[in-house]
Amino acid sequence: MTKAATAGPAPSSPAAIARDAAALAQRSGPQAAYSLLLRAEVAAGWRKPSLAIYDHTLHLIGGGEKYGCTMAEALQDDFDVTLIAHRPVTTADLMAWYDLDLSRCRIKIMPLSFFPGDEAINPDRVSERSENPFFAVSRESGNYDFFVNNSMLEMVYPLAAVSLFVCHFPERPKGPYFYADRYPHLIYNSRYTAGWIQKKWGIAGGRHIYPPVDMEPSGAAAPKENIILSVARFESGGSKQQAEMVAAFARLLAREPQATRGWKLVLCGGSASPNPYLERLRADLASRPGLPVELRVNIALDELRRLYARAAVFWHFCGLGQSNPANVEHFGMSTVEAMQNGCLPIVFDGGGQREIVEEGVSGFRFSSAAQLLERTLLALREPGLRQRLGAQARRRGTEFSRAVFTEKVRDLLGGLAADYAARPGAGAPG
Repeated sequence: MTKAATAGPAPSSPAAIARDAAALAQRSGPQAAYSLLLRAEVAAGWRKPSLAIYDHTLHLIGGGEKYGCTMAEALQDDFDVTLIAHRPVTTADLMAWYDLDLSRCRIKIMPLSFFPGDEAINPDRVSERSENPFFAVSRESGNYDFFVNNSMLEMVYPLAAVSLFVCHFPERPKGPYFYADRYPHLIYNSRYTAGWIQKKWGIAGGRHIYPPVDMEPSGAAAPKENIILSVARFESGGSKQQAEMVAAFARLLAREPQATRGWKLVLCGGSASPNPYLERLRADLASRPGLPVELRVNIALDELRRLYARAAVFWHFCGLGQSNPANVEHFGMSTVEAMQNGCLPIVFDGGGQREIVEEGVSGFRFSSAAQLLERTLLALREPGLRQRLGAQARRRGTEFSRAVFTEKVRDLLGGLAADYAARPGAGAPG
């Protein structure tokens, strides 16, 4: 990324910068003056710009977390990158989970006393009657030239000279600690998300960058087996609807025993511990002896790749029967991962899935349980159809690759970095 490394015009003299900083401190406060000094260092070529990427759930495996980590990989050569988390996690963990090279990044762990121990970091617990625990992150953001809020957490006020808000979905309405509109740069992961950002928060514009998906097989395609696969985090509230998948699969087997003979359902995903939803799911399966359903929890990336390679059909229910738009899939990275492996996707017709699966071309979309069973039976009965739509799904999946994502991220941040270094004495940083 040459833009970030390109030196701008010679900065003002140290004395002039010191005078500007002193005047700025009087006018706008010490943070503005400090940001000006940081900017002058970058403009002088003394160091690379520093960049922090914050995610309050970085310690959990997920698509949004992969989005931020892939940004870090793309930028680490031209920025001094720090990943900010609240729970213990290492770069080795992240590299293993997402098959990334983060060797030139560092991690800063910031425990929050508001969420002690292993308690889930749930922003919904913060109210106007409590102090905002995320002010600690706001203060930390002022120590960097660039700050990227990848948490879609609107309670973090940005203090860096250049701040970006990555929104995977606006989960909460405007509350007492609402600062999403204080970020000059917005990135959204799908057109579905962009529409709801404007409806719920009144914020329009921004940059559309689809998530990076890089699950394409490295060698020849493996032979497909009679596997219906689901890949989604086992959310504590059950928003990914694995329990509903078990019920639907049981109905499918009971209704069409011949067509479904030899097929199994594999539910794969990450989970924190403890997880009452996952335990209820295990209890449900224990009460259905003989039902060909397997749970694969927190598996290694290599095992996940093998599952994608072998599965013939992919299910994604997120959004079925939901009235809350936050409970509809915002994009659908696992759907694209399956498609890159030639799985025929059968997904809920809503949210970001509509931007991925072309109905009847690269997969099927359904809006009811009856429609799901109908389309699944069609796929199970016709191997030729599975192969044809699977091939189209593989073609479609290449349009959401990591290479495309990396190019867009480097273009955006490279341009911002070049502008940042070019005007070191232009007053308060913007």
